[in-house]
Amino acid sequence: MTDVIVVIGPGQIGQAIARRVGFGKQILLADQRRENAEAAADVLANAGYEVSVAAVDVASRAAVDELVKTATGLGEVAGLIHAAGVSPSQASPETILRVDLYGVALVLEAFGKVIARGGSGVVIASQSGHRLPPLSVEQNKALATTPVDELLKLPFLQLDKVTDPLNAYQLSKRGNSLRVMAEAVRWGKRGARLNTISPGIIMTPLARDELSGPRGEGYRRMIETSAAGRAGTADEVATVAALLMGPDGGFITGSDFLMDGGVTASYWFGDLEPG
Repeated sequence: MTDVIVVIGPGQIGQAIARRVGFGKQILLADQRRENAEAAADVLANAGYEVSVAAVDVASRAAVDELVKTATGLGEVAGLIHAAGVSPSQASPETILRVDLYGVALVLEAFGKVIARGGSGVVIASQSGHRLPPLSVEQNKALATTPVDELLKLPFLQLDKVTDPLNAYQLSKRGNSLRVMAEAVRWGKRGARLNTISPGIIMTPLARDELSGPRGEGYRRMIETSAAGRAGTADEVATVAALLMGPDGGFITGSDFLMDGGVTASYWFGDLEPG
């Protein structure tokens, strides 16, 4: 039976990971805008990959269920790469929580029911989740385990409390890593693994939007004061993802990998340290 790799959000990072783990498999590229998936599919198909496309709204249960149906119709789902999302400069707190938090939880629940034995998944979160001050034990558990359709009803996620897009983004990305920990337990019962990567500033169109947006000065300072002294690349993220999704990562599940060139270290203990 054909192995299927599902890529939700086939931008630079999603495509880079697909190149590393998708050879000899059927790659299904899904995006909210089908034309984005088709453009990515042309690039991968011209590089020798077998590719299909689909449209999906990750915040719609009906749309996610339809994507699962499409994927399982192609073969056995051996891999899931979730790289879709919106940034603080692109959307309101409400949209960020709906897409980046609820959408991830929904996708993991749906694909956790069909992931193949020996399969694996990677969710692209963000360094921003590591710069959120500690939450309470109860809040951590709520983000990790609250039933998906009740997630956005949590009191500390209400829009009178989450008024800033950056705070919504940080909460969402912290929530992603916590949800992955909890889902890894469920995926493990199917013999599958699941992890999160939390990249720093990776040079993609999304990052360029941020660098030219209202938070651009802060982004440039993060790069300048980091240990690496530069932004990262999609291929570097893909190298970590390939480890996590492949046989060499067989003992790794329920984990979050921060790869930000040292920005978070500088934020908490260096020149970026909050005053």
